[in-house]
Amino acid sequence: MALLSGPRLLLVLAVVAMAAPRHASAAGGGGGNPTAGFEKVELTAGDFQVQSPYNVPESQRFQYRDGVRTFWVYKTDKPFNTATHTNPRSEVRLRGHDYSSGVWQFEGYGYVPSGTSGVSVMQIHNEEGAAHATVLMLHVYDGVLHFYSGAVVEPGIYDRWFRLNVVHDVGASTVAVFVDGEQRYSASVTPSESYYFKFGVYMQHHDQSSCMESRWTNVTLYTKH
Repeated sequence: MALLSGPRLLLVLAVVAMAAPRHASAAGGGGGNPTAGFEKVELTAGDFQVQSPYNVPESQRFQYRDGVRTFWVYKTDKPFNTATHTNPRSEVRLRGHDYSSGVWQFEGYGYVPSGTSGVSVMQIHNEEGAAHATVLMLHVYDGVLHFYSGAVVEPGIYDRWFRLNVVHDVGASTVAVFVDGEQRYSASVTPSESYYFKFGVYMQHHDQSSCMESRWTNVTLYTKH
């Protein structure tokens, strides 16, 4: 078979690049590297604890296939257990890596399909029984990613893979949110005793769609002390 060279080779390489899956392209990150200077935390399959409506099998609200975790709930679903009155959710609680000091970072590649609204897709949760449940929640309303229900973090979040990095400096009581390698938001937060990360879908209190969905791949934690 004849080897390609010159313009024909460049054309073939361009076609192959265009055909790559969108989530594989997204995995290359964005313009910056928020993880520089951080140490990667080794995660195991057991660290990804799924919480989903108690009255249906987990497989009807969560799927893990080809490295992608897909979460969905309906606004009429039950809570994740009978002891709570919280809203419906299908999400992962990253366990075994609660923290109370240092600087911690969540990284994941997310996808929110059009139509999903009124839902938290990622959060930093405080310890159980804390005065405030969270120090950060990222909500989606009508295709826009918000810090809680307030400041816009990223417009036009629907139907595309995005790289999300969330940095929590415990000592400084600050959080910073990066989308595709660029810082989009930062804020001071009320400190608590300890914290952990969650991601997936957790219905909020207004503008909910009938079904809420998000997909995640390559979720990683980083830290530095």
